[in-house]
Amino acid sequence: MTAASPAQAATPRALRHAKGVTLRKLAPRTRQAEWQPPRNRADPVSILVAQGAHRISALLPVRYARMAASPFAFLRGAAAVMAADLASTITAGPKVQSCGDCHLANFGSYASPEGIPVFDINDFDETLSAPFEWDVKRLGTSLVLAGREAGLAEKEARALARSMAQSYTQEMAHLAPLNPLAIWAERIDLAAAIAGFQDKQARKKVQSLLEARLASARSHFGLVAEDCGTPRLTEKPPLVMRLPEQDDAIRAAFARYIATQPSERAILLSHYTLQDVIFKVVGVGSVGTFCAIGLFSTPDNEVLLLQIKEAQTSVLAPHLDPSPFHNQGERVVVGQRIMQTASDAFLGWTHSTSTDTGEGEAGSLSAGQRQFYVRRLKDQRLAAIGAEFAQIGLPDYALLCGRTLARAHARSGDVATLAGYLGTGRTFADAIASFSTAYADQTKTDWETFCDAIKAGRIPAQVPQSAKKASAAAGKKS
Repeated sequence: MTAASPAQAATPRALRHAKGVTLRKLAPRTRQAEWQPPRNRADPVSILVAQGAHRISALLPVRYARMAASPFAFLRGAAAVMAADLASTITAGPKVQSCGDCHLANFGSYASPEGIPVFDINDFDETLSAPFEWDVKRLGTSLVLAGREAGLAEKEARALARSMAQSYTQEMAHLAPLNPLAIWAERIDLAAAIAGFQDKQARKKVQSLLEARLASARSHFGLVAEDCGTPRLTEKPPLVMRLPEQDDAIRAAFARYIATQPSERAILLSHYTLQDVIFKVVGVGSVGTFCAIGLFSTPDNEVLLLQIKEAQTSVLAPHLDPSPFHNQGERVVVGQRIMQTASDAFLGWTHSTSTDTGEGEAGSLSAGQRQFYVRRLKDQRLAAIGAEFAQIGLPDYALLCGRTLARAHARSGDVATLAGYLGTGRTFADAIASFSTAYADQTKTDWETFCDAIKAGRIPAQVPQSAKKASAAAGKKS
């Protein structure tokens, strides 16, 4: 967790800004461009295999098949690989609450408590306090890879990372003179952001897309069947399916979550009863972790959907100071509350015990080892709107992501020091563009190595032929 030090709190803004300027001598901004794989660099496939040992083994072929689709898809699932590489790069010193898995598909939209669609980072599974450069470099790399995948010329793909970093720099300069309360309240209204898109055609398409997504959210995303009197969740294999073997464990974890909520939240939740649960496969990087949806309803069949998701140790953890949180779910929740302006009111954390489902098989992940965070089920179609924006207008999207990341970092970091280090010119942005291009090349090489490992049978990568068989196997092996 990143917080202002006593010295920082007692130092005027102008002096902290000057300190940021002096950091340029210790860590020249031009050196942020550097990327050379260390001589002792770990094999990326070995890192992924080790990470997979802590996931539901029956779902790993799905994860690997998704990662094999393209270098960008590989980057999404290889946060652990890039975290190890970033740990060897130069840093200026300032730390922020980091997303930890900052790529363009982890930005999106959700409704604020007032029902207004806001744009923000929407994935915090890897969040920790870390050097601010790590998020910027990962986001820049994802933009270069996405640009290449979209068929852009190399110069244009590189320009995406540069414009993102320049947007980050400009937003930090904008925020630096503001008082902490004003910075904390900053949010990005999605509709207003879209209206500012420079590409008129992209602006029109994105506005239509947003309207359709908001309509979807009002119908419970198509997950709830109400034709049988009592609302029930519907299966959508292979991504949403029932796991009878895990039903009791899910219900027990939800019950433990409710029992530990603050009094005001407990009063609200007391109006709802858990009616149904279902297992859900999520993301690219998260495939294989334990994730489920709980349908809660009132006696009048009014529905509340909550999602419970397993939280594992952050991929950043081996390269940073020890986390102050013993429950990884708490780490995720606190990180999200720090970085997002309008966080989910139902955020919480819990765990399962070995008595929920009995002891696991030898060598498997037992229920007693699982830690979770809980949130209101986000509309995946609305959350994924960021990735679809990117397909429609990458240049405008790059600017929006840079601005959004700066705002998220400013909530926990020393904005004045960061602004002093970054400056107002293009030095930092040019360096990030160079790093992002070089690391995009590295990612392509790693992806090719990964695909070779699949061909050689070192790792399995095929979508299970039967969703029911996969779900049964997942239940037995977890």
